[in-house]
Amino acid sequence: MAALFAGVLTSATSVPSPTLADGLMIVGSDRGGYLHDRLIEIENLQKNGIQIEIRGRVCFSTCTMFLGLPGTCVNPDTTFGFHGPSRSGRRLAPKDFDYFSHIMAAFYPEPLKTWFMEKGRNRINGVFRIKGTEIIRMGIPACRTA
Repeated sequence: MAALFAGVLTSATSVPSPTLADGLMIVGSDRGGYLHDRLIEIENLQKNGIQIEIRGRVCFSTCTMFLGLPGTCVNPDTTFGFHGPSRSGRRLAPKDFDYFSHIMAAFYPEPLKTWFMEKGRNRINGVFRIKGTEIIRMGIPACRTA
């Protein structure tokens, strides 16, 4: 399972460098990356009490996991892209698919978590696109304008 965990890719393979300043990380356009790598990043952010502002044009795949961190806010114009776990776009065995879906969903607040488990995770190729305005309606605060 450890080898599979390291190889689970949820969209793209590169994660852009965000802007960090005084307990705040501003996420620009981020198309996602490896689930394992994002989990390490999220753990470090949580340990250091870093708050997240998602302000880029897109936040796809593992980037969406930032939505469950305390203090995260979103730009209403950001497009969020959700899909289920895969290995480089290939379906996982059902047991692994369910396991990694639950790991991802654990980072989503309700009602996003329920939607992801019922619908969002079932897309492997491409993404379900949801605008920041809808994410805000689901309870994630909007970022203050600069």
